[in-house]
Amino acid sequence: MAEPSLTIASLIRDPSIGQVCSRWLKGGRCHMVWVDPSSNPVAELERRREEFDALLLEQGAVGPSVYQSLSDLGLVLPAVVIGAGTGEVEFHDAEVHLPTNQLEQLSYSLDAAVSRFLRRGGVGAGDVSADQLAPGGETPDRWKLANRLQGRLGLLGVFYKRDSSRFLRNLSAADRDALLQSLERTYRDLLLSYFRDPSAANQALESFVNTAFFSDLPITKAVEIHMNSIDGFAKQLKLEGNQNDFLQDYRLALLDVMAHLCEMYRRSVPPDGSAAS
Repeated sequence: MAEPSLTIASLIRDPSIGQVCSRWLKGGRCHMVWVDPSSNPVAELERRREEFDALLLEQGAVGPSVYQSLSDLGLVLPAVVIGAGTGEVEFHDAEVHLPTNQLEQLSYSLDAAVSRFLRRGGVGAGDVSADQLAPGGETPDRWKLANRLQGRLGLLGVFYKRDSSRFLRNLSAADRDALLQSLERTYRDLLLSYFRDPSAANQALESFVNTAFFSDLPITKAVEIHMNSIDGFAKQLKLEGNQNDFLQDYRLALLDVMAHLCEMYRRSVPPDGSAAS
């Protein structure tokens, strides 16, 4: 088996969450290394800064001072934050959020985190410009990391190097069912917060779309998940004696999902127009 492409520093405090994360990363291209969040994680990450490519963070495992110290040291890595989808930013604005009951999507979330880091960080393939250089002409750490990620995942970045072995159609029956059930929970979170908590809804939307893209979820299956969720809400409201006419407004959520998916596929087309691998 080939060596893992990415080494992930895991700042997870809850052993049960760590075990589940290990389960869903096993056999993939991500290798998880635990860093004790209760000791001195900043010093450990600084000492091994050339080893780690991304962070796996448990919400609340470390405080804001740790994130500030990492930022001060230039250790702003692609990050997946595991915890409640509150809509709040934990570390930086390119982080990806994943609830603890949806860890089946972890490997896809890590791919998305790397992609967002490369895209939103203002760095990517190509030559470094003069205004990106640190004082003295030294290349900044952020650009060095981006270059390293590009080299490991392909010149054009992770968007163009989706792992086909993790496409929905190529998973085992058990893993495929687990992933679909996890996506259904994500979509339910999206609908529940869509009109009342835009920030939380946006995190759920991004989580669903990220996994849909990296797992090559058929559009028809996304529509099916939407319809099943709405049908479930309608039955529950009927049992409670409530009106359900307003549920048609949730078609906006499906349109949002489709628009975001189209945008991800648009960005995945290489600049020269050649087919993605």
